Amino acid sequence: MPASTRHHRALAAIVHCVGLLTALPVLPAATVPDTLTATATGAPTAGRLQPAAAAPDPSMPAAPPAVPTPTRVASPAARPKVSVRVAPEQSAAPGYRIEVRNAGRTPVETTVRQELPQGVSATTVSDGGRVVRPGGSPATEVTWRLKLPPGSTTTLGTSLTTTASRQPVTAPTCAFASDGRQPYDCASATWTAPGMAASQSPESTGWRRQTPALLVAGTALLVLGVVGLLTWRRRRRPVAAALASDGPGTIYPRPAAPRPPARRRKPPVWIVVPVAAMVLAGTAGAAAWSATRRVTAIDTDSQPTSGAWKGTGASGMLGMPLREDAFEFTVYRMTCEPGRGARQCQATVGVRNLTPEHQSWHGKLQRAYLANGNWVTTDEPATRQANQGRDVFADPVAAGSRVVLPLVFTINGREAPQRLELRSGVFSAGVRVDVP
Repeated sequence: MPASTRHHRALAAIVHCVGLLTALPVLPAATVPDTLTATATGAPTAGRLQPAAAAPDPSMPAAPPAVPTPTRVASPAARPKVSVRVAPEQSAAPGYRIEVRNAGRTPVETTVRQELPQGVSATTVSDGGRVVRPGGSPATEVTWRLKLPPGSTTTLGTSLTTTASRQPVTAPTCAFASDGRQPYDCASATWTAPGMAASQSPESTGWRRQTPALLVAGTALLVLGVVGLLTWRRRRRPVAAALASDGPGTIYPRPAAPRPPARRRKPPVWIVVPVAAMVLAGTAGAAAWSATRRVTAIDTDSQPTSGAWKGTGASGMLGMPLREDAFEFTVYRMTCEPGRGARQCQATVGVRNLTPEHQSWHGKLQRAYLANGNWVTTDEPATRQANQGRDVFADPVAAGSRVVLPLVFTINGREAPQRLELRSGVFSAGVRVDVP
């Protein structure tokens, strides 16, 4: 085939292709198939492809990292304004009148419990009450489940009988939340038979514990008195001798006769040194003995104490207000979970700050003693949980205020605590409460 013919055919083919391309319609960008877009951008072609993300501009500053929002601890719900008052009846048999008041604006469901000492039983209970025996406790209690209307006062009553005739009976009463663990308020009163004198206060025998100090002070005063008497007599003797040597008086004055200066007698050294050594040794020994006894009394590993450097120790039972250095403690209730392993015992305690200043106290100073002499301190995590997440030892007790709260002790074994020891500070005498 001639070369010119081949050139003409190739030119015709090119013109035909250009005509076909110009005849195709122009599609908008939105209708371009995804496969073509993906192929143009270099992205994988599997499935439906998305446009590639735009690369960040290096000239722009990087965004600061997000600041995490701090987690807020939910504060415990406000405690309902429920108060309890207990008054003994003026009757031949033990009896009590209990008033439970709701000063709030909403109804409150509460469980009221009155603790009965050992040897005391209920003969009459007001409507709705029943006598029960809580688990792990040999004593009995009277309980009521109430729904208190807003601004109302409900009056309850009990009549009791006791095996010990004409003995004072103390029966504390508390109003708890509907779960029966969180106390709203507690009160206590002691019934005494008509005409029976009140029992001797524990504080009235506190002077007996100060007998050693009183003996030391009396000895010191006696020594000072003897020294003062001897000094007075020594100073008076020269004056009396001078007056006695003048003889009978005359109307003419006598010339003063020269006299040798009076020489003051001094006790021999062999007497002064031993006496001074004995006095010094006695004083140092008495101070060391008193300090050692006080330090032993406040030792955190010792048995229940009988005194300390501040305040006077007191002992009592459930429902009795007991005063120590800064606080007045009242133990209203003590219950333990049934079981043999590690179990919790909860004490409902009232704390009143009797000083004009805020006072702090610590969980490690509150003890529960077992019958074998062993003791445990407050289980602070369990106590915080029982107080709706509030750490009762973190904030001091306000001046002149009163709080009612549960303290939890973790006991191993079936043995229950026999005594609680509570104190405001490491140097205070503290109080001891016998619990059933």
